[in-house]
Amino acid sequence: MPYPFPRPVSPGALCTLALGLSTLVLGAGPALAQQPYQVLDHWKIGGTGGWDYLLADPGAHLLYLTHGPRVEVIDTQTGKPVGAITGMKGTHGVALDSEGKVGYISDGGGNAVVVFDRKTFATLATIPAGTNPDGIAFEPVTKTVWAFNGRSKNATVIDAGTRQVVATIDLPGRPEFPQADGKGNVFDNIEDKNTIVKLDAHSKTLVATWPLTGCESPSGLAIDTAHHRLFPVCDGKTMGVVDAESGKQIATAAIGDGPDAAGFDPKQQLAFSSNGEGSLSVVDAAHGYKTIETLPTERGARTMAYDDATDRVYLVTAQYGPRPEATTANPHPRPTVVPDTFEVLVIGRK
Repeated sequence: MPYPFPRPVSPGALCTLALGLSTLVLGAGPALAQQPYQVLDHWKIGGTGGWDYLLADPGAHLLYLTHGPRVEVIDTQTGKPVGAITGMKGTHGVALDSEGKVGYISDGGGNAVVVFDRKTFATLATIPAGTNPDGIAFEPVTKTVWAFNGRSKNATVIDAGTRQVVATIDLPGRPEFPQADGKGNVFDNIEDKNTIVKLDAHSKTLVATWPLTGCESPSGLAIDTAHHRLFPVCDGKTMGVVDAESGKQIATAAIGDGPDAAGFDPKQQLAFSSNGEGSLSVVDAAHGYKTIETLPTERGARTMAYDDATDRVYLVTAQYGPRPEATTANPHPRPTVVPDTFEVLVIGRK
């Protein structure tokens, strides 16, 4: 993923938004016993620069937002900033340990993983990784941290106790977002190969590579650990559904354009896709993987975090200025971000 700004949105998608996205509620299931999701609030964060992944810490009522060279920490009960981890070069992702003590940030610009104290937000250590670490995950069985390096196409494995690199695992292509299943396995999308890899955290080896069909450039990845399902979100308005034990692709679901992140609600069996066109897709994973809602959000709100304690989805975006002229060195320039417009969209049910 590692797009601090959204990929260009197709004219067709923008026209669709201009006409107004309607909320669709189809099929049956537990989700229909409640009202559809809605945009409940906008939390103004401000500042400058781009962004990438975000992560909710339900127990602490905190939300971590990667934002250029820093990570913003937001109180989810008030919507107000309560701290920040600073001093980095280009943040991408955040992972949290299973003991509630420390967190880990992939500093892609610094080719490092930064360890921080979750009480004080002070930096505790900086650990060299591969080139441009992007997605990051904490594996609770082996107590290891996995940083997936986009440019060097490998994974850096760090022992959480010693804070030392214990393995570097070559990957078949450019990795995107990882998920750990809590049983010693780590999964990741390989964006440029249209595959998912499975890694064994005990042996620290790649044990399987699974091709995706009709799911191009997979970016975000959600997981249903109870039912062994993986949900990669892809270009072409498609979410894949993959058996996490066999690697078999068992279904696809329709989502919005320009997805970059995914989430999963284990209580209601819902899978989410946040889409750069300005929509949140909600898929019923218990009843045939049907899309039961398409919620209009904001252009560029393509990364998300799900808070299972409050049934809230958090998205981030900002307002955009003009797109610079294309050059030979930069043929696909991203639009500028208007300063102090960075915000969190709070999605939930009234």
